[in-house]
Amino acid sequence: MEIKALNTWITKDSEPLIIAGPCGAETHEQVMETAKLLHDIKTVKLFRAGIWKPRTRPNSFEGVGEEGLIWLKDVQKQFNLKTTVEVANAQHTELALKHGVDVLWIGARTTGNPFSVQEIADVLRGVDIPVFIKNPIHADLQLWIGAIERISNSGITKLAAIHRGFHYAGKTKYRNKPLWEIALELKTTLPNLPIICDPSHISGNRELIKHVSQKALDLGMNGLMIESHINPSVALSDAQQQLTPAALKELLSNLIYRQTTSENPDFTNKLDQFRNIINEIDDELLNILKKRMNIIEQIGEYKKEHHITIFQLDRWKQILESRPIWAEKIGLPTVYTEKICQLLHEESIRIQTEIMNKK
Repeated sequence: MEIKALNTWITKDSEPLIIAGPCGAETHEQVMETAKLLHDIKTVKLFRAGIWKPRTRPNSFEGVGEEGLIWLKDVQKQFNLKTTVEVANAQHTELALKHGVDVLWIGARTTGNPFSVQEIADVLRGVDIPVFIKNPIHADLQLWIGAIERISNSGITKLAAIHRGFHYAGKTKYRNKPLWEIALELKTTLPNLPIICDPSHISGNRELIKHVSQKALDLGMNGLMIESHINPSVALSDAQQQLTPAALKELLSNLIYRQTTSENPDFTNKLDQFRNIINEIDDELLNILKKRMNIIEQIGEYKKEHHITIFQLDRWKQILESRPIWAEKIGLPTVYTEKICQLLHEESIRIQTEIMNKK
Protein backbone atom coordinates (compact mmCIF):
# COMPACT_ATOMS: atom_id res chain seq x y z
CA MET A 1 0.00 0.00 0.00
CA GLU A 2 1.56 3.29 -1.13
CA ILE A 3 1.01 6.10 1.39
CA LYS A 4 2.61 9.51 1.05
CA ALA A 5 3.79 11.26 4.22
CA LEU A 6 1.78 14.28 5.40
CA ASN A 7 4.76 16.58 4.99
CA THR A 8 4.85 15.85 1.25
CA TRP A 9 1.40 17.31 0.61
CA ILE A 10 0.09 19.45 3.46
CA THR A 11 2.31 20.01 6.52
CA LYS A 12 5.91 21.06 6.96
CA ASP A 13 8.49 18.70 8.43
CA SER A 14 6.86 16.66 11.20
CA GLU A 15 4.53 19.34 12.62
CA PRO A 16 1.08 18.04 13.61
CA LEU A 17 -1.72 18.68 11.15
CA ILE A 18 -4.39 20.85 12.78
CA ILE A 19 -7.88 20.70 11.28
CA ALA A 20 -10.61 22.98 12.64
CA GLY A 21 -14.04 24.30 11.79
CA PRO A 22 -17.68 23.89 12.71
CA CYS A 23 -19.42 20.58 13.11
CA GLY A 24 -21.85 21.77 10.46
CA ALA A 25 -21.93 24.58 7.94
CA GLU A 26 -25.13 26.39 8.94
CA THR A 27 -25.08 29.77 7.19
CA HIS A 28 -22.68 31.61 4.91
CA GLU A 29 -22.07 34.20 7.63
CA GLN A 30 -21.30 31.55 10.28
CA VAL A 31 -18.86 29.76 7.98
CA MET A 32 -17.04 32.91 6.91
CA GLU A 33 -16.78 34.43 10.40
CA THR A 34 -15.43 31.17 11.82
CA ALA A 35 -12.97 30.78 8.94
CA LYS A 36 -11.74 34.36 9.35
CA LEU A 37 -10.78 33.76 12.98
CA LEU A 38 -9.32 30.31 12.32
CA HIS A 39 -7.21 31.78 9.52
CA ASP A 40 -5.48 33.89 12.17
CA ILE A 41 -4.37 30.69 13.97
CA LYS A 42 -1.32 29.90 11.88
CA THR A 43 -1.17 26.26 12.92
CA VAL A 44 -4.62 25.54 11.44
CA LYS A 45 -4.02 24.09 7.96
CA LEU A 46 -7.45 22.70 7.06
CA PHE A 47 -10.94 24.15 7.49
CA ARG A 48 -13.56 21.47 8.16
CA ALA A 49 -17.33 21.76 7.96
CA GLY A 50 -20.07 19.19 7.75
CA ILE A 51 -22.19 19.68 4.63
CA TRP A 52 -24.21 16.49 4.93
CA LYS A 53 -24.87 15.44 8.52
CA PRO A 54 -25.74 11.77 9.15
CA ARG A 55 -28.11 12.19 12.10
CA THR A 56 -29.32 9.29 14.23
CA ARG A 57 -32.95 10.40 14.00
CA PRO A 58 -34.85 12.30 11.29
CA ASN A 59 -35.94 15.93 11.65
CA SER A 60 -32.59 16.88 13.16
CA PHE A 61 -30.26 19.28 11.34
CA GLU A 62 -28.99 17.19 8.43
CA GLY A 63 -26.77 19.80 6.79
CA VAL A 64 -27.29 22.42 4.09
CA GLY A 65 -26.12 20.21 1.24
CA GLU A 66 -24.50 21.42 -1.96
CA GLU A 67 -25.01 25.11 -1.11
CA GLY A 68 -22.45 24.71 1.68
CA LEU A 69 -19.82 23.67 -0.86
CA ILE A 70 -20.17 27.10 -2.47
CA TRP A 71 -19.51 28.69 0.92
CA LEU A 72 -16.36 26.59 1.28
CA LYS A 73 -15.18 27.87 -2.08
CA ASP A 74 -15.47 31.37 -0.62
CA VAL A 75 -13.34 30.25 2.34
CA GLN A 76 -10.66 29.03 -0.07
CA LYS A 77 -10.66 32.29 -2.06
CA GLN A 78 -10.92 34.80 0.78
CA PHE A 79 -8.68 33.18 3.40
CA ASN A 80 -6.49 30.84 1.35
CA LEU A 81 -7.52 27.98 3.63
CA LYS A 82 -7.75 24.43 2.34
CA THR A 83 -11.10 22.76 2.99
CA THR A 84 -12.30 19.30 3.95
CA VAL A 85 -15.77 17.74 4.10
CA GLU A 86 -17.31 14.39 4.96
CA VAL A 87 -18.66 12.31 2.07
CA ALA A 88 -20.94 9.35 2.71
CA ASN A 89 -21.75 8.12 -0.77
CA ALA A 90 -20.90 8.46 -4.46
CA GLN A 91 -23.11 11.52 -5.00
CA HIS A 92 -21.50 13.43 -2.12
CA THR A 93 -18.07 12.57 -3.52
CA GLU A 94 -18.91 13.74 -7.02
CA LEU A 95 -20.30 17.04 -5.73
CA ALA A 96 -17.29 17.66 -3.45
CA LEU A 97 -14.93 17.05 -6.37
CA LYS A 98 -17.03 19.29 -8.65
CA HIS A 99 -16.75 22.19 -6.18
CA GLY A 100 -13.02 21.78 -5.61
CA VAL A 101 -12.92 20.59 -2.00
CA ASP A 102 -9.25 19.97 -1.11
CA VAL A 103 -9.57 16.93 1.17
CA LEU A 104 -12.34 14.38 1.70
CA TRP A 105 -13.07 12.40 4.82
CA ILE A 106 -15.15 9.28 5.30
CA GLY A 107 -17.17 9.29 8.51
CA ALA A 108 -17.52 6.57 11.13
CA ARG A 109 -20.95 5.41 9.98
CA THR A 110 -19.77 5.08 6.37
CA THR A 111 -16.54 3.29 7.29
CA GLY A 112 -18.69 0.56 8.81
CA ASN A 113 -20.42 -0.07 5.47
CA PRO A 114 -18.12 -1.64 2.84
CA PHE A 115 -20.72 -1.06 0.10
CA SER A 116 -20.68 2.71 0.70
CA VAL A 117 -16.89 2.84 0.95
CA GLN A 118 -16.57 0.97 -2.34
CA GLU A 119 -19.00 3.42 -3.99
CA ILE A 120 -16.75 6.29 -2.93
CA ALA A 121 -13.61 4.41 -4.00
CA ASP A 122 -15.07 3.85 -7.47
CA VAL A 123 -15.71 7.59 -7.90
CA LEU A 124 -12.16 8.37 -6.73
CA ARG A 125 -10.46 6.03 -9.20
CA GLY A 126 -7.95 8.12 -11.14
CA VAL A 127 -8.43 11.21 -8.92
CA ASP A 128 -5.49 12.70 -7.00
CA ILE A 129 -7.05 13.94 -3.75
CA PRO A 130 -6.26 13.30 -0.07
CA VAL A 131 -8.74 11.12 1.84
CA PHE A 132 -9.08 10.63 5.60
CA ILE A 133 -10.89 7.56 6.94
CA LYS A 134 -12.45 7.73 10.40
CA ASN A 135 -12.64 4.60 12.52
CA PRO A 136 -15.97 2.71 12.42
CA ILE A 137 -18.42 3.33 15.25
CA HIS A 138 -17.74 -0.07 16.78
CA ALA A 139 -14.28 -1.28 17.75
CA ASP A 140 -13.54 -3.35 14.65
CA LEU A 141 -9.96 -2.85 13.49
CA GLN A 142 -10.36 -5.05 10.42
CA LEU A 143 -13.34 -2.99 9.23
CA TRP A 144 -11.22 0.17 9.57
CA ILE A 145 -8.31 -1.40 7.68
CA GLY A 146 -10.70 -2.71 5.02
CA ALA A 147 -12.02 0.81 4.32
CA ILE A 148 -8.46 2.13 4.07
CA GLU A 149 -7.55 -0.67 1.66
CA ARG A 150 -10.59 0.03 -0.56
CA ILE A 151 -9.63 3.69 -0.92
CA SER A 152 -5.99 2.76 -1.46
CA ASN A 153 -6.96 0.26 -4.16
CA SER A 154 -8.64 3.08 -6.08
CA GLY A 155 -5.21 4.72 -6.46
CA ILE A 156 -5.36 7.24 -3.60
CA THR A 157 -1.92 7.63 -1.99
CA LYS A 158 -2.55 10.71 0.19
CA LEU A 159 -4.19 8.77 2.99
CA ALA A 160 -4.66 9.23 6.72
CA ALA A 161 -6.81 7.66 9.42
CA ILE A 162 -8.86 9.64 11.93
CA HIS A 163 -9.28 8.21 15.42
CA ARG A 164 -12.58 9.52 16.80
CA GLY A 165 -13.26 6.90 19.46
CA PHE A 166 -15.73 4.02 19.62
CA HIS A 167 -19.27 3.46 20.81
CA TYR A 168 -19.18 1.92 24.27
CA ALA A 169 -22.21 0.54 26.09
CA GLY A 170 -20.67 0.78 29.57
CA LYS A 171 -20.24 3.81 31.79
CA THR A 172 -17.61 6.25 30.54
CA LYS A 173 -16.92 9.98 30.77
CA TYR A 174 -16.39 10.13 27.02
CA ARG A 175 -18.94 10.41 24.23
CA ASN A 176 -16.92 7.77 22.38
CA LYS A 177 -14.41 5.74 24.35
CA PRO A 178 -10.86 6.35 23.04
CA LEU A 179 -9.62 2.73 23.14
CA TRP A 180 -6.18 4.07 22.25
CA GLU A 181 -4.86 0.54 21.90
CA ILE A 182 -6.86 0.04 18.68
CA ALA A 183 -5.38 3.16 17.09
CA LEU A 184 -1.90 1.99 18.14
CA GLU A 185 -2.58 -1.45 16.66
CA LEU A 186 -3.55 0.24 13.39
CA LYS A 187 -0.24 2.15 13.52
CA THR A 188 1.61 -1.11 14.10
CA THR A 189 -0.18 -2.77 11.17
CA LEU A 190 0.21 0.22 8.80
CA PRO A 191 3.28 2.09 10.11
CA ASN A 192 3.37 4.58 7.21
CA LEU A 193 -0.25 5.64 7.70
CA PRO A 194 -0.66 9.01 9.49
CA ILE A 195 -3.25 8.96 12.28
CA ILE A 196 -5.08 12.12 13.26
CA CYS A 197 -7.10 12.30 16.46
CA ASP A 198 -10.59 13.81 16.68
CA PRO A 199 -10.79 14.93 20.35
CA SER A 200 -14.19 16.57 19.79
CA HIS A 201 -15.99 13.33 19.03
CA ILE A 202 -14.08 11.36 21.64
CA SER A 203 -14.91 13.94 24.31
CA GLY A 204 -18.43 15.05 23.47
CA ASN A 205 -17.67 17.79 25.98
CA ARG A 206 -15.38 20.76 25.44
CA GLU A 207 -13.97 20.38 28.97
CA LEU A 208 -12.23 17.14 27.99
CA ILE A 209 -10.80 18.25 24.65
CA LYS A 210 -7.46 19.52 25.95
CA HIS A 211 -6.82 16.31 27.91
CA VAL A 212 -7.65 14.10 24.91
CA SER A 213 -5.60 16.29 22.54
CA GLN A 214 -2.52 16.09 24.75
CA LYS A 215 -2.88 12.33 25.14
CA ALA A 216 -3.07 11.96 21.36
CA LEU A 217 0.10 14.00 20.86
CA ASP A 218 1.87 12.10 23.65
CA LEU A 219 1.07 8.87 21.79
CA GLY A 220 2.66 10.24 18.63
CA MET A 221 -0.45 10.93 16.59
CA ASN A 222 0.09 13.11 13.54
CA GLY A 223 -2.53 15.77 14.10
CA LEU A 224 -5.83 16.89 15.58
CA MET A 225 -9.30 17.57 14.16
CA ILE A 226 -11.13 19.90 16.55
CA GLU A 227 -14.57 21.38 16.00
CA SER A 228 -14.76 25.17 16.27
CA HIS A 229 -17.84 27.39 15.94
CA ILE A 230 -18.15 31.17 16.12
CA ASN A 231 -20.90 30.75 18.74
CA PRO A 232 -21.13 27.14 20.01
CA SER A 233 -24.11 27.88 22.25
CA VAL A 234 -26.38 28.26 19.20
CA ALA A 235 -24.80 25.52 17.05
CA LEU A 236 -27.36 23.33 15.28
CA SER A 237 -25.39 20.14 16.03
CA ASP A 238 -22.91 18.97 18.71
CA ALA A 239 -22.94 22.30 20.55
CA GLN A 240 -21.32 20.87 23.70
CA GLN A 241 -18.15 19.70 21.96
CA GLN A 242 -17.34 22.81 19.90
CA LEU A 243 -14.85 25.53 20.89
CA THR A 244 -14.82 29.16 19.90
CA PRO A 245 -11.82 30.06 17.71
CA ALA A 246 -10.38 31.99 20.67
CA ALA A 247 -10.67 28.96 22.96
CA LEU A 248 -9.13 26.76 20.27
CA LYS A 249 -6.18 29.15 19.89
CA GLU A 250 -5.56 29.07 23.63
CA LEU A 251 -5.83 25.29 23.75
CA LEU A 252 -3.36 24.81 20.87
CA SER A 253 -0.87 27.23 22.43
CA ASN A 254 -0.91 25.27 25.71
CA LEU A 255 -0.34 21.83 24.23
CA ILE A 256 3.08 20.21 24.49
CA TYR A 257 4.33 19.03 21.10
CA ARG A 258 6.73 16.13 21.50
CA GLN A 259 9.35 14.69 19.15
CA THR A 260 9.49 11.03 18.16
CA THR A 261 13.18 10.85 19.05
CA SER A 262 16.12 12.92 20.30
CA GLU A 263 19.48 13.85 18.78
CA ASN A 264 21.01 13.90 22.27
CA PRO A 265 23.32 10.84 22.61
CA ASP A 266 23.11 10.96 26.42
CA PHE A 267 19.32 10.62 26.20
CA THR A 268 19.60 7.71 23.74
CA ASN A 269 22.14 5.87 25.90
CA LYS A 270 20.07 6.30 29.05
CA LEU A 271 16.91 5.15 27.27
CA ASP A 272 18.75 2.07 26.00
CA GLN A 273 19.79 1.27 29.56
CA PHE A 274 16.19 1.45 30.74
CA ARG A 275 15.06 -0.75 27.84
CA ASN A 276 17.70 -3.36 28.60
CA ILE A 277 16.43 -3.56 32.17
CA ILE A 278 12.89 -3.99 30.83
CA ASN A 279 14.13 -6.77 28.53
CA GLU A 280 15.59 -8.65 31.51
CA ILE A 281 12.41 -8.22 33.55
CA ASP A 282 10.25 -9.36 30.63
CA ASP A 283 12.40 -12.47 30.28
CA GLU A 284 11.81 -13.25 33.96
CA LEU A 285 8.07 -12.62 33.58
CA LEU A 286 7.79 -14.96 30.62
CA ASN A 287 9.57 -17.73 32.51
CA ILE A 288 7.22 -17.23 35.46
CA LEU A 289 4.21 -17.33 33.12
CA LYS A 290 5.51 -20.56 31.64
CA LYS A 291 5.75 -22.09 35.12
CA ARG A 292 2.18 -20.94 35.81
CA MET A 293 1.00 -22.51 32.56
CA ASN A 294 2.60 -25.81 33.51
CA ILE A 295 0.69 -25.82 36.79
CA ILE A 296 -2.56 -24.94 34.96
CA GLU A 297 -2.01 -27.96 32.69
CA GLN A 298 -1.55 -30.19 35.73
CA ILE A 299 -4.74 -28.78 37.27
CA GLY A 300 -6.60 -29.44 34.00
CA GLU A 301 -5.45 -33.06 33.91
CA TYR A 302 -6.35 -33.53 37.57
CA LYS A 303 -9.86 -32.10 37.07
CA LYS A 304 -10.37 -34.28 34.00
CA GLU A 305 -9.31 -37.37 35.89
CA HIS A 306 -11.82 -36.63 38.67
CA HIS A 307 -14.63 -35.34 36.41
CA ILE A 308 -14.56 -31.80 37.87
CA THR A 309 -15.79 -28.70 35.98
CA ILE A 310 -13.25 -26.29 34.58
CA PHE A 311 -14.76 -23.08 35.96
CA GLN A 312 -14.74 -22.87 39.75
CA LEU A 313 -16.69 -19.80 40.88
CA ASP A 314 -15.46 -19.78 44.48
CA ARG A 315 -11.83 -19.96 43.37
CA TRP A 316 -12.33 -17.18 40.82
CA LYS A 317 -13.99 -14.94 43.42
CA GLN A 318 -11.09 -15.61 45.78
CA ILE A 319 -8.61 -14.49 43.10
CA LEU A 320 -10.60 -11.35 42.30
CA GLU A 321 -10.74 -10.40 45.97
CA SER A 322 -7.17 -11.24 46.99
CA ARG A 323 -5.01 -10.09 44.06
CA PRO A 324 -6.02 -6.41 44.16
CA ILE A 325 -5.24 -6.40 47.89
CA TRP A 326 -1.82 -7.91 47.22
CA ALA A 327 -1.26 -5.36 44.45
CA GLU A 328 -2.24 -2.44 46.64
CA LYS A 329 0.29 -3.46 49.27
CA ILE A 330 3.13 -3.13 46.72
CA GLY A 331 1.78 0.00 45.02
CA LEU A 332 0.25 -1.50 41.87
CA PRO A 333 -3.04 -0.04 40.55
CA THR A 334 -5.96 -2.38 41.26
CA VAL A 335 -7.48 -1.81 37.79
CA TYR A 336 -4.21 -2.90 36.19
CA THR A 337 -4.12 -6.01 38.38
CA GLU A 338 -7.72 -6.92 37.60
CA LYS A 339 -7.01 -6.77 33.86
CA ILE A 340 -4.01 -9.06 34.25
CA CYS A 341 -6.04 -11.50 36.35
CA GLN A 342 -8.78 -11.53 33.70
CA LEU A 343 -6.26 -12.34 30.94
CA LEU A 344 -4.64 -15.09 33.01
CA HIS A 345 -8.02 -16.57 33.86
CA GLU A 346 -9.12 -16.59 30.21
CA GLU A 347 -5.93 -18.40 29.25
CA SER A 348 -6.40 -20.86 32.11
CA ILE A 349 -9.92 -21.66 30.88
CA ARG A 350 -8.62 -22.11 27.33
CA ILE A 351 -5.83 -24.50 28.39
CA GLN A 352 -8.11 -26.60 30.59
CA THR A 353 -10.78 -26.74 27.86
CA GLU A 354 -8.23 -28.16 25.42
CA ILE A 355 -7.22 -30.78 27.96
CA MET A 356 -10.85 -31.75 28.62
CA ASN A 357 -11.46 -32.15 24.87
CA LYS A 358 -8.49 -34.44 24.35
CA LYS A 359 -9.42 -38.08 23.84
